[in-house]
Amino acid sequence: MLTPTLNELATEYAGKVKIAKVDVHQNTALASQFGVTAMPTLLFIKGGKVVAQTVGLRSKKDLKTQLDQIV
Repeated sequence: MLTPTLNELATEYAGKVKIAKVDVHQNTALASQFGVTAMPTLLFIKGGKVVAQTVGLRSKKDLKTQLDQIV
Protein backbone atom coordinates (compact mmCIF):
# COMPACT_ATOMS: atom_id res chain seq x y z
CA MET A 1 0.00 0.00 0.00
CA LEU A 2 1.28 3.44 -0.91
CA THR A 3 1.18 6.43 1.39
CA PRO A 4 -1.81 8.75 0.95
CA THR A 5 0.32 11.37 -0.84
CA LEU A 6 1.75 8.82 -3.27
CA ASN A 7 -1.75 7.41 -3.85
CA GLU A 8 -2.96 10.89 -4.75
CA LEU A 9 -0.02 11.45 -7.10
CA ALA A 10 -0.56 8.04 -8.71
CA THR A 11 -4.13 9.10 -9.49
CA GLU A 12 -3.19 12.59 -10.68
CA TYR A 13 -0.39 11.30 -12.93
CA ALA A 14 -2.19 8.17 -14.16
CA GLY A 15 -1.12 7.38 -17.70
CA LYS A 16 2.02 9.51 -17.31
CA VAL A 17 3.94 7.76 -14.52
CA LYS A 18 3.76 4.57 -12.50
CA ILE A 19 4.28 4.79 -8.78
CA ALA A 20 5.24 1.62 -6.93
CA LYS A 21 6.36 0.75 -3.43
CA VAL A 22 9.03 -1.84 -2.63
CA ASP A 23 9.53 -3.32 0.82
CA VAL A 24 13.31 -3.06 1.08
CA HIS A 25 13.37 -5.41 4.07
CA GLN A 26 11.97 -8.19 1.90
CA ASN A 27 13.82 -7.11 -1.27
CA THR A 28 17.31 -6.43 0.04
CA ALA A 29 18.99 -7.26 -3.27
CA LEU A 30 16.90 -4.66 -5.08
CA ALA A 31 17.58 -2.07 -2.38
CA SER A 32 21.28 -2.81 -2.66
CA GLN A 33 21.18 -2.61 -6.47
CA PHE A 34 19.82 0.93 -6.26
CA GLY A 35 21.92 1.98 -3.26
CA VAL A 36 18.96 2.53 -0.94
CA THR A 37 20.28 3.01 2.58
CA ALA A 38 17.60 5.22 4.13
CA MET A 39 13.84 5.34 4.08
CA PRO A 40 11.90 6.79 2.57
CA THR A 41 13.89 6.88 -0.64
CA LEU A 42 12.11 7.73 -3.87
CA LEU A 43 13.73 6.84 -7.17
CA PHE A 44 12.55 8.46 -10.37
CA ILE A 45 13.25 6.10 -13.25
CA LYS A 46 12.87 7.06 -16.88
CA GLY A 47 13.90 4.88 -19.78
CA GLY A 48 15.21 2.28 -17.34
CA LYS A 49 17.64 4.71 -15.69
CA VAL A 50 17.45 6.56 -12.39
CA VAL A 51 17.12 10.24 -13.35
CA ALA A 52 16.44 11.64 -9.87
CA GLN A 53 16.28 10.53 -6.26
CA THR A 54 14.99 11.95 -3.00
CA VAL A 55 15.72 10.73 0.49
CA GLY A 56 13.50 11.69 3.40
CA LEU A 57 9.99 13.04 3.59
CA ARG A 58 8.94 15.52 0.92
CA SER A 59 5.79 17.57 0.52
CA LYS A 60 3.30 16.75 -2.19
CA LYS A 61 4.16 20.08 -3.82
CA ASP A 62 7.87 19.17 -3.95
CA LEU A 63 7.11 15.75 -5.41
CA LYS A 64 4.81 17.27 -8.05
CA THR A 65 7.55 19.72 -9.03
CA GLN A 66 10.01 16.87 -9.42
CA LEU A 67 7.55 14.73 -11.41
CA ASP A 68 6.69 17.65 -13.69
CA GLN A 69 10.38 18.17 -14.47
CA ILE A 70 10.81 14.52 -15.40
CA VAL A 71 7.56 13.99 -17.32
